[in-house]
Amino acid sequence: MSVGKGCSRRGFIRGAACAAGALAAGGCTSVRRALGVGRTSETVALGVIAAGGQGKTNWTAMLQHGGARIQAMCDVDATALDAAKAWCQENKYPTDFRTYADYRQMLEAEKGLDAVVVSTPDHTHARAAIQAMKLGCHAYVEKPLVRTLWEARYFREVARANRVVTQMGNHGSAKDGTRRGIEILRAGLLGQVTEVHVWTNRPEISPGNTWGWKQPLRRPEGADPVPAELSWDLWLGTAPARPYKRGAYHRIMWRAFYDFGTGAFGDMACHTMNLAFRGLELGTVLAGEAVEISERYDDTYPQYSQVRLTYAARGKQPPVALTWYDGYRKPPAEIMPQVIATLGEVPATGCLILGDKGVMVNTDDYGEFSYLALKGEAKMKALSKHEACLAVPVSLPRVKNQDQRGQFVDACRGLTKTSSDIDHSVPLVESMLVGCLAQRVPGKVGWDAGKGLSDNAQANALLKPVIRPGWSF
Repeated sequence: MSVGKGCSRRGFIRGAACAAGALAAGGCTSVRRALGVGRTSETVALGVIAAGGQGKTNWTAMLQHGGARIQAMCDVDATALDAAKAWCQENKYPTDFRTYADYRQMLEAEKGLDAVVVSTPDHTHARAAIQAMKLGCHAYVEKPLVRTLWEARYFREVARANRVVTQMGNHGSAKDGTRRGIEILRAGLLGQVTEVHVWTNRPEISPGNTWGWKQPLRRPEGADPVPAELSWDLWLGTAPARPYKRGAYHRIMWRAFYDFGTGAFGDMACHTMNLAFRGLELGTVLAGEAVEISERYDDTYPQYSQVRLTYAARGKQPPVALTWYDGYRKPPAEIMPQVIATLGEVPATGCLILGDKGVMVNTDDYGEFSYLALKGEAKMKALSKHEACLAVPVSLPRVKNQDQRGQFVDACRGLTKTSSDIDHSVPLVESMLVGCLAQRVPGKVGWDAGKGLSDNAQANALLKPVIRPGWSF
């Protein structure tokens, strides 16, 4: 079948899926209803927004999966674009894609795009993805999807209105181990769960750190010359203008700053909270409170914190208190004797889920490797070896090659559904962002999900980003 005159390939892919969905559902209200019945012969034309770092991990995985090609690529750092071209040439992928510094120009110029891959700093996620979705592009967006609560709701509204496929980059969602953990939790082996603990070592502030970001306490003073290869104004994007300072923001240190990132919470919670959030079907967050915090700074997130999120009851399931720890804080060993008896120590990162009939602990960032002990058992066993778990049937579909990036490509082609679309990503990110508010605002921050407002005026002032002239969306 050929694409008709006046119909873009982007519209063709969306239209094919929509028409198929209409046959199955009596009308097309969302492209997600039509997934699994689209055209398999189409190749998804990708627009890449951020070529290096995590961006490279994402777009190279999509190319290697197959079914996608890069039509255009954007990065504010020209060296990242040069490196991307070199990688494609070395690995025998086409290098004829067009390059841009400004994603706004790319999206306006490239009329044939089917999907975008957004892997920029947090403050750019919503602006870039929403412009793309308004043009009909499907959107793969790195975690934590957006930086503010207003953006989260706007993102969902635009995605629904334009019937596009979305995927947040919390790639543990596609792992078999994570899905098995969700099945075990939903089977009710732990009984009534009222308490969850999630912890991470980030921000990585240990001596000799070379891979993460060292947590600054304040905005650096002065200014340095902007490197010739960097478009600093475009890097700032929607954020308020400030001078370039070498090594202070670009390329990873931005995570610490309110204007650009979401701190350790935003960096890791979409991964480490994912198992409990899905398995317990937590949904609506009611409040957040920092019960321990290093200090509140004017420009940056804390060096360490302990934040308690309260989730609403779900049917017969009680409310849940989820406690988040960052900056090398951990839950006390005393509350997890079976974990200590089995592993010898509290893991460096993890998720502990406590029920009245048992306990589960996950020992990695992404939800893959979990252990379980029922009440009365002194030690834990891996889910694959515990007798009670063996009786729980497989109920969730498994993702081909456990590959969330490839899954997104296949979903754009109408072959499957995504693991982390707006029905999951937005509620998860919303609860995480209530936690970020609690890190910035003293006292308990109540949250009314129906109204999209807090009971705290100081918190409400932080719901929407400051948007510079020329960057409204």
